[in-house]
Amino acid sequence: MPDNATPKTPTPKNDLTFEKGLERLEKIVQELERGELPLERSLELFEEGMKLSGNCRKQLEEAENKVELLVKRAGKIVAEPFAPNEEEPPA
Repeated sequence: MPDNATPKTPTPKNDLTFEKGLERLEKIVQELERGELPLERSLELFEEGMKLSGNCRKQLEEAENKVELLVKRAGKIVAEPFAPNEEEPPA
C-alpha cells in the first residue's frame, strides 16, 4: 500500500463528550503501552491523544468555571463562584 493510502488517525472532534474523549484517550494509552505498533502509527496515536487531552482539559476548565458553591450566610443561601485552591470558609 502506498504511503499516501495509509489510513490516518481521525482527528478528535470538539463535539465529543468528556466521557467519550476520555474513553478514547484510555484506549490510545493502552495501545501505546503494548508497544507493538510501528513508529508512524504510534506517533499518529500520540498526536490524537494530545489533542484529546487538550479537549478534555478544556471541558473540565469550562465545567469548573460553571460550578458554584452554595454557602449559608445569615440564614440565606448565597451562591459563590467555585475557587478550587481556596480553603473552605468557616462555618
